Amino acid sequence: MRVSPLRSLLFVPATSGKLFEKAHQRGADAIIIDLEDAVVPERKEEARELSADAARSLKNRGVEVLLRVNPDPVSCALDLDKAALEAISIIMLPKVESPAQIAWLDQELGRLESLRGLANPVRIAALIETPLGILHAADIARASPRLCALGFGTEDYCTTIGIEPSPAGLIGPAQHIILAAHAYGLECWGLAASIAVIDDMAAFGRSVRDAKALGFTGSVAIHPRQVEVINEGFSPSAEQVEWARRIVAADEAAHDAGRGAVLLDGKMIDRPIVERARRILNAASA
Repeated sequence: MRVSPLRSLLFVPATSGKLFEKAHQRGADAIIIDLEDAVVPERKEEARELSADAARSLKNRGVEVLLRVNPDPVSCALDLDKAALEAISIIMLPKVESPAQIAWLDQELGRLESLRGLANPVRIAALIETPLGILHAADIARASPRLCALGFGTEDYCTTIGIEPSPAGLIGPAQHIILAAHAYGLECWGLAASIAVIDDMAAFGRSVRDAKALGFTGSVAIHPRQVEVINEGFSPSAEQVEWARRIVAADEAAHDAGRGAVLLDGKMIDRPIVERARRILNAASA
């Protein structure tokens, strides 16, 4: 079982056989086999067939596998029918706008798991990409016990409302999704910027760091060169780890001396600060 949030999730189209041969070597925390945007309509059925072999192959290599299905119920049911659910950790459902979509997917997964005799339930990640989905984020976040993450699809969101993907237009909706995710103990994947940047890694790195500062816990990647930047951006820095160690050490010394709070570097260290420090150390060790 995973002990820390997924930082990087690399999309690979289900029809890209050659990419799957090296996908497990890219350093991503997880691979998303994509049946939606990266597959043209006339190749959907072929993609479904290929996705099952790809999922099993990646699973055998120790990779955590997600499957992004199509959003409409008819296509999604066909995706799930062919999916190797025994090799998939999470189904990513795009274009989620209401809790009813999650409830339907929960029921469908339960039916298939029972039919196939699967012991481990497949989890769900809801990808929110429209204004309506953002307004319903809190209801979506509590729609199913299977739900493990919310994601923010910036490109579709910006297209829907007719803006360019920039922080000025994305921080507000991003924070709405972040609050909903954290309120219900879910991971939260995304950026408050475009995910399409693959030629300026310095700029992309700034977007990743800003996303972490907002409260995102990880991000998808559409190109392998983004993976290392995402992993670094969503991992504690050496300075943060050193700060956390000093905080925890000071707290433990205060506890041994029978004191409830401690002064360190001119600041009072209380419970919330110590808890934040422990989370940083846990993330670093994981």
